[in-house]
Amino acid sequence: MAHGDDGCTPALAAAAGHAQAWLDSLSHRPVGPSLHASELAAVFGGPLPPAGMPADEVVNFLANAAGPGLMAMPSGRFFGWVIGGTLPAALASDWLVSAWDQNAGLRYATPATAAIEEAAGQWVLELLGLPSTADVGFVTGATMANFTGMAAARWRLLADAGWDLDRDGLFGAPRIRCFVGRERHDTVDLGLRYLGLGQPAQVPADGQGRLVPAALDAALAAGTGPALVCLQAGNLHSGAFDPFTEAIAVARKHGAWVHVDGAFGLWAAAAPELRHLMRGCEEADSWGTDAHKTLNVPYDCGIAIVRDPSALRAAMGLHASYLVHDAEGPGDPFEKVPELSRRARGVPVWAALKSLGRDGVAAQVGGLASAATAIAEGMAALDGVEVLNDVGYTQVCLAFGDDDTTRAVTARIIEEGRVWMSGSRWRDRDILRVSVSNWHTSDDEVAIAVDAVRSALAAVRNS
Repeated sequence: MAHGDDGCTPALAAAAGHAQAWLDSLSHRPVGPSLHASELAAVFGGPLPPAGMPADEVVNFLANAAGPGLMAMPSGRFFGWVIGGTLPAALASDWLVSAWDQNAGLRYATPATAAIEEAAGQWVLELLGLPSTADVGFVTGATMANFTGMAAARWRLLADAGWDLDRDGLFGAPRIRCFVGRERHDTVDLGLRYLGLGQPAQVPADGQGRLVPAALDAALAAGTGPALVCLQAGNLHSGAFDPFTEAIAVARKHGAWVHVDGAFGLWAAAAPELRHLMRGCEEADSWGTDAHKTLNVPYDCGIAIVRDPSALRAAMGLHASYLVHDAEGPGDPFEKVPELSRRARGVPVWAALKSLGRDGVAAQVGGLASAATAIAEGMAALDGVEVLNDVGYTQVCLAFGDDDTTRAVTARIIEEGRVWMSGSRWRDRDILRVSVSNWHTSDDEVAIAVDAVRSALAAVRNS
């Protein structure tokens, strides 16, 4: 192969064409995939061929064969789970990140990406009203953001108890008592399991899933020793926020570290009309969120924020003779995340924020909440539809009488394919859960969503 002829030009051109065709299809294609993974396995699998294929042909084959197995998650008609779309600047900058091929762990080696991520981190702190001196690390997603914040908590709590975690490990260490609301997201428990902290104590929650501060006070008072309290910004079903001011005051009284799981809810602080939901949250010790949800950047953009940089860097960092450090900087990116080699995942966050500005972020977050309110109002006007939660953010929970009917309506909606809404179970009832997370969701998509539910319910009743 001649110098400069690396095969990238035709491959990138093919990828750009297929990517644009995919994006153009989102406004009208059925949301769900038309083929199952088992049906696609034969297309992509089989014995590895002895001879290779030119890069552009690989891209063409990949795009054409994968199409029937793709779900239109970036569509404004996708309301399943809590999955955002991707803003244009974030998508394009993510392509650049792959083309640049930088290992973003060392500030000295990759100064451009380090500076971009540092700026993005400061903008996030500013937007969310969090301490400007906090450390910000870009991790894979909300699960690892929570893990990272709680790892810093583990290190600090044990150090303050006189235990050298780095030298002696966890065996024989003082037990850290962990407390979560009864309706926390299960990934919080997963992070605690990864950290060897065991199963947390569940604190009662109110009818919308908000932790009850008085119950937290009683639970903390029932024992002694280091304590970690995990609060929630955005309940998976109701969208509700824990009462941060009261709960953090209780935790402080007992000397507990407070971590906030704000996978999609932390961004409420960026919208003036929603900021009250986050009141007091800035007094916590660590926070985790996922920029691919409410901010709408590509996957692999979780954000871990820790008030105490020394605890975070002690928990995550290392020192090795072969690593070249930037003596003038604020430390290396790898000291704030649980990995050394990684892509510059903070760059799309910077691009999204740069493209939106403060006012644009506020409008985007507020728009998602407004769309959820409009969907809830439209659904409530339908005969036989119950809206089960207080819709104050981006989540709507629906029921259609008995569980059998709700499951049947959910299945019908998915089968029809105009929208995608996922089923779940909340407050001992089967529900249809609507999560508004995509910047594409407009009044038109809201109307389609309401009509899709109306149509599915009528079909079930007539069957």
